[in-house]
Amino acid sequence: MLGQWQLDRREGALEEINRVVSNYDEDPVSYTEARNLFAEGDPSDEWTVVELRGEYLSDDSLLVRNRGHGGQVGYEQLVPFRDAPTGDVVVVSRGWLPTSSADGSVPEFNPEPPGRDVEVVARMKPAEPDIDRGAPEGQLASIDLAEYQEHVSYEIVEGAYARMAEESPEPAEAPYQLARPSLDEGPHLSYSMQWVAFGLLSFVGWGYAARVHRRNLDLEELDDAVDTSTSEPLGSADPRLEKLERKRRAKELRRRQTGRYSDEDAEDAWVDQRLTPR
Repeated sequence: MLGQWQLDRREGALEEINRVVSNYDEDPVSYTEARNLFAEGDPSDEWTVVELRGEYLSDDSLLVRNRGHGGQVGYEQLVPFRDAPTGDVVVVSRGWLPTSSADGSVPEFNPEPPGRDVEVVARMKPAEPDIDRGAPEGQLASIDLAEYQEHVSYEIVEGAYARMAEESPEPAEAPYQLARPSLDEGPHLSYSMQWVAFGLLSFVGWGYAARVHRRNLDLEELDDAVDTSTSEPLGSADPRLEKLERKRRAKELRRRQTGRYSDEDAEDAWVDQRLTPR
């Protein structure tokens, strides 16, 4: 089960890699053509490159907290963008902002987006789910577009948002661009093989332990047989005779396995065989 769990995780990683390879570096299409993709927010269309033309509605910008970038935790700046040809309002993530060293509850800087008549090249990202966690005023816990809708008086596209790649005109100051998604599938395949190997080895270990346990029980039974046979001679039909023979063979096998079987042991075994009543 653990091996299959790792294979399932690998399959998810490969699907993500395939989406990046298929969509990330493609030529941009106009938002008018990709309009349905944003409305549906299908994960298979993630990273589709689109081009929007219109204006930012910067008065309704929000920050998403606890966003990682380069090993640090900060914010993503979200700004609604009204596409001029369609009139749709799409939420655009303009990039990452570091946390202020003086006050960890706010970003170090929060630059204004360009004014009117802006051209944006961005990549589509499906909306994130609600993580049932609160956030301070002006911030979100995740890019939950249904929650974003509650902060504005106009309708926004709720299926997907756009992660900015380029904007024109370029502002004097802008957030840091988020890193390209990794194409590393991770160690899931090797972990899966390890779990399968551990599972098989456990059966080998259990079998060996059972064998050793059975042999020890046999030796204990034979020891008991020897103790009870010291006062009475063994007859040819006595069941203790079989136990003594099993003990002798077990001791011989154990000494052979440990490499301690000597010529003296062989002589003792020869004598035992001839002194045992028939």
